[in-house]
Amino acid sequence: MTDPTGPIVVTGANGFVGSRVCRALVERGAAVRGVVRRAGTAPERVEEHVGDFGDPVFAAAVLDGAAAAVTTVHPMGSDRAVQQQVGVEATATFARAAADAAVARLVHVSTAAVYDRSPGVGDIDESADLVGEDGNDYAVTKRDTDAAIAGIDGPTRVLVRPPAILGPGETSVWNSLRPAAMREDAAQRRTPPDGTFAWVHVDDLATLLADVATGQLPGPVDGACTVVNVAAEPATQRDYYATVAGALGVDPVWSDEPAWTGRIVTDRARAWGWTPQVALDQALAEIAAGL
Repeated sequence: MTDPTGPIVVTGANGFVGSRVCRALVERGAAVRGVVRRAGTAPERVEEHVGDFGDPVFAAAVLDGAAAAVTTVHPMGSDRAVQQQVGVEATATFARAAADAAVARLVHVSTAAVYDRSPGVGDIDESADLVGEDGNDYAVTKRDTDAAIAGIDGPTRVLVRPPAILGPGETSVWNSLRPAAMREDAAQRRTPPDGTFAWVHVDDLATLLADVATGQLPGPVDGACTVVNVAAEPATQRDYYATVAGALGVDPVWSDEPAWTGRIVTDRARAWGWTPQVALDQALAEIAAGL
């Protein structure tokens, strides 16, 4: 049987989310094995393992004796084939290796994009309808990854579904990459201002992931697959787009198209004991300062 105090494996350990998870785990006194593709890129105080987490042999080796694993990798922005290969197939291979290694807990960073957030849908909890085959590549492949993990018996599996993840970082989609696109292309600044901008700060997300991985939260059902939403206080598209556009010195483009105006319901995460600490004003100030 796996030692419950054994190391915790984090895929994408040098990534935007993965590096924060590693730091949060180290702060909790956990031994961390960080999976990266390039040598010398793992965070400090993390045991670096260089390789492809979707390789069954490598996955078996890095998971040997581990108490838990956190998967954070998905090639968002790549074409559908790459997202299918890396996001769905490689993650499923890693999850099966975790089951074979008797890893007790498998925590996967999913996304709220898997939910149908069409105009008029309303609030979304963990039982809400998922996107159909007409969804975008990211939403559909993340949905399929979730289904693959749910179908693998053994570990206590937790699918964590955040919306837009805010926080400073060169590879941060919402603090760096999306603003760069908005600077160059007015079409990227077009949005219905009253639509919902659901978000969570990366540090609050990492807190939940680390607490679940280390068994500090009582909510996940042992041996089953549990979905949990994470999101911070309500915000609108106007909040985000006006902040970015103002920092860039350009004008947002407001549209009158229908938009989803519901909220991501986080009652489950809060019942487990998670409470976001980063307020909207702070998160938006970080974006403006970074630009």
